[in-house]
Amino acid sequence: MFARAHRVSMIILAGTLTSTFALAACGESGSSGTQTPPTQATGAGCAPVASDQLVLLTDDKNLQSSDNIVAAVNSKAASPALLAAVDKVAASLDQPKLLALNKAVEIDRKTSPVAAKEFADANGVGTGLSGGSGKAVIGAANFPESKTLAELYKIALTAAGFDASVLQSTNRELYEPALERGEITVFPEYAGTMTEFLNKKANGKDAPAKASGDINATMTALKELGTKYGLVFGTPSSASDQNAFAVTKPVADQYQLKTLSDFAAKCSGTASVLAGPAECPQRPFCQPGLQQKYGITFGKFFQADAGGPQTKTALRTGKATLGLVFSSDSSLTPA
Repeated sequence: MFARAHRVSMIILAGTLTSTFALAACGESGSSGTQTPPTQATGAGCAPVASDQLVLLTDDKNLQSSDNIVAAVNSKAASPALLAAVDKVAASLDQPKLLALNKAVEIDRKTSPVAAKEFADANGVGTGLSGGSGKAVIGAANFPESKTLAELYKIALTAAGFDASVLQSTNRELYEPALERGEITVFPEYAGTMTEFLNKKANGKDAPAKASGDINATMTALKELGTKYGLVFGTPSSASDQNAFAVTKPVADQYQLKTLSDFAAKCSGTASVLAGPAECPQRPFCQPGLQQKYGITFGKFFQADAGGPQTKTALRTGKATLGLVFSSDSSLTPA
């Protein structure tokens, strides 16, 4: 989907998580089609089954880096009242609610302010907050999820007593320095991505990664890096927007799949087809990672894209059993 592709393109431009998110770059074009994977498949596997309903499988062994939603805050503006407000938003979100919130904007065509207000009213986002004063400028990147999260921050901060407004920005290379300078007060961020952005900024483009699939370890690294740039961070939400994998609902139902470990136990083998971008067979967070972390092998690889229409079409038309998607894609259903 355009929203996720736009977010990931910004990540690539910022030089972050090159091993994880280079999947989304799809730097070399090529014709779609199935290929034999680089490793020999074992077991019977699970043949693709066409369906319009796609089910997101849980990455239960944390193959992907933790990209939980978290508030990035200018340290001089990080009062207890402000942090309590953004943490209230974080606590109100989980993965199903984030999917529903994105669906309201991207599929139901509601504006971000309308979707945010409906969500805030239903989940008590503006209740129990106080102690704020003065202006609070909330930044938003140019894609729907970021805009809607910014509107949720605005609702919470206004309820706490701040004079809150939303300022749309562009890429991280521009808005992060504005956040450091205090021109932006708070920004809805993604833990792993922001960790690697600051890591590369502090330690060079070839610095070893500090983000991981462990959100606690990632947040420890992020907070430490933030001190170098006058930034503090709220409590991360359980909701995230990161690389993920999906199957069609008939496949999930037939084999009782909820996690990638379930897929490994029941669907590893020659009948299974993996769909993703051209780089997937070489990327550690795609096919090699699925084999090394979960022991999953495939009979074929179907070249498509990273979480976009090609991969989802391959799943829906019965050309692929498992496809690379994004975890907050509003067209997906959690397992």
